[in-house]
Amino acid sequence: MGGGPGEFTRREKRLVLAASCIAIFITPLMGTMINLALVPIGQEFGVGTHGLGWMSAAFFLSSVMFLVPIAKVSDIYGKRKVMVAGLLVITVASVLSSLAPEYTTLILSRVAAGIGAAAVSCTSLSMLSDVFGRNERGAALGINTAFVYIGAAIGPVVGGFLSDALGWRSIFLIVVPFALAALVLMLAFRYEFSPSEGETLDVRGSAVYMASIALVMFGLINLPEAYAFVSLAAGSALFLLFYRAMSRSERPVLNTRLFGNRVFARATAATFMNYAASYAVTFFLALYLQSIGQLSATGAGVILLVQPAVQAVLTPIAGRMSDVTDPRLLPTAGMALTCAGLAMLMLLDEGGGLAYVTVTLVVLGLGYSLFSAPNTNSVMRSVSVREYSDASATVSTMRQMGMMVSMAVAMCTISLVMGSTDNLGPETYGLFVTAMRLSFGVCLVMCVIGTVISWFRGDEPSPS
Repeated sequence: MGGGPGEFTRREKRLVLAASCIAIFITPLMGTMINLALVPIGQEFGVGTHGLGWMSAAFFLSSVMFLVPIAKVSDIYGKRKVMVAGLLVITVASVLSSLAPEYTTLILSRVAAGIGAAAVSCTSLSMLSDVFGRNERGAALGINTAFVYIGAAIGPVVGGFLSDALGWRSIFLIVVPFALAALVLMLAFRYEFSPSEGETLDVRGSAVYMASIALVMFGLINLPEAYAFVSLAAGSALFLLFYRAMSRSERPVLNTRLFGNRVFARATAATFMNYAASYAVTFFLALYLQSIGQLSATGAGVILLVQPAVQAVLTPIAGRMSDVTDPRLLPTAGMALTCAGLAMLMLLDEGGGLAYVTVTLVVLGLGYSLFSAPNTNSVMRSVSVREYSDASATVSTMRQMGMMVSMAVAMCTISLVMGSTDNLGPETYGLFVTAMRLSFGVCLVMCVIGTVISWFRGDEPSPS
């Protein structure tokens, strides 16, 4: 068992921070690199566009499904052990992906990588909260979050280069040294955190939770197909039953009592709204810049780098500021700026103004910077030490569910207005802009609601 934040030396804190930063950097790096390799993967295995969509969907599904159960496992058996196991799983899954003889093997390797990423995601945030005190945690979370954006920023560049120079299999192997580096650093940290040691995992509850999340995610991925609505309804109903059962359980796999904490409930709701409102922006702008903007994939990628670059620079600063400011101020200001950015995007037309797009991305980057680390800091400051893993898993789940809702909104508006993006050309540019504006309008409404929720989150409870 580890001690309180004051009992750790500067070297020990740096070990955990370095391991967490490298580990959390891997997921966005993998995700953005793979997007550049989809075409050659499809050509080698004879897989069409719909089938290739499962490269990302399989990773997302397994990651979200396992976040909450793995968080509980980490509390029982040790967060350090679970993080090390997660890094090992990512390493093995990456090697297997690079050697995949058929597409099914590749998808199964992506599922395994998602499980490993879930272990890393929930334990890294939780361990940072264990090691860093309340007055320094925001700075650590800011640095950690910046590495997410760095991974997202360099992924397309590295992925494109490796895919062209060495083939698509090389993009999986490049992940291995990063995972091993994080593994070595985590092994060098000698403390363990297992606040629920001696308890047992509710296997049945975990299975019901995972089934409900799988149904909801499957529905979101396949909107607006009719069966997707059935899947969403079934998953939502199953989750409500699960939630009621957990509210009465003495050893719940999901600590539903956390949602009685006003700050926690509203801050995590703001997380969901923020990602639901903004995640699809990159999807639309990538298509917009390459079609109406007449840019190459590389040129569009350079423009889109602006937002994560802004975030990588400013997020650590915002994190430090969150340690000494009103917990409502920075996250709410960040969401307000995101609202402004979405409103600006609604004014895009068929003119393809690159300067305007760039300015908008700067505004969105600033909004994300002010929101992400400060909001996460607010969440973690609102709970007790024993609840860090539950809080960490909930934040990660809300983030990824928000991403899926954002893409679902995008797919639905495209389907309603123009059918699909397969017929995107000069004759359908007008329809595409209409679909894009409609999607950004829906996202703006969600962002405004999230901004209000963020501001009225209430005061943080006293430290536990």
